[in-house]
Amino acid sequence: MGTESSTSPAVGRALDILVRLAQRPGPVRASALVRDLGLPRSSVYHILSVLEDRGFVVYVPSEKAYGLGVSSFEIGSAYLRQEPLERLAQPILERLARSLGQTVHLGILHGTETVYLLKERPASGPSADVALITDVGVRLPSHLTANGRALLAGTSDAQLAALFSRPGAFVTRTGSGPRSLRDLHRILDRDRRRGWSEEVELVSEGLRSVGAAAHDHEGRPVAALSTTWSRRCGDRDPREVGEVLRRGAAKLTVSLHGRAPTA
Repeated sequence: MGTESSTSPAVGRALDILVRLAQRPGPVRASALVRDLGLPRSSVYHILSVLEDRGFVVYVPSEKAYGLGVSSFEIGSAYLRQEPLERLAQPILERLARSLGQTVHLGILHGTETVYLLKERPASGPSADVALITDVGVRLPSHLTANGRALLAGTSDAQLAALFSRPGAFVTRTGSGPRSLRDLHRILDRDRRRGWSEEVELVSEGLRSVGAAAHDHEGRPVAALSTTWSRRCGDRDPREVGEVLRRGAAKLTVSLHGRAPTA
């Protein structure tokens, strides 16, 4: 312990940069990293270049600064994507599916996609037999799903801009949905205010979904609970469903030793 090999200083500096970026609420300029970490300017720029090539950081041109990339998210949330998260969420999903009489999902973000980790069907209920495409392992565009939007609502504007910077990022499945970052911001602003997200016939015609996010110890969204039902199964108030899911997500947050985000 305490003895560094000839290569460990570079590794340590790269980790210091990633930790510093993770501690900040938004992208950080390279000059600030040089100042705050006391590292040589040339080393910082070289490390940032390597990290950017591998997806651990992204450069935000409008701010001339660097933020965490998708690879950092994948490593940072790897623990949560595995069995511990599923074990903690499973009983919560079971109770929600039973009380709502609807299928409930657990999902995470992977880049611009929602990935479904768990799916719990109710034994009975108005939507118990509704056929859904959201099986475990299925990936869908996050900006179209209530599950994905619940997670995107807790993402910074700079990170959203980086995620959806590629041409054609705003795909549709039913011909509806946000077509630009401006559209998405408007939707997510509404979702943040009420604490849950909703989509109506954006993934599949005739279906409606609501989602709410669970958070980690720094108040960042790490997973979302969502439920889907057929619009033909009767008029159900999405606000009531949203509140039920929000309370379920809050229980998962507690189980993860997380905390709700600050306003």
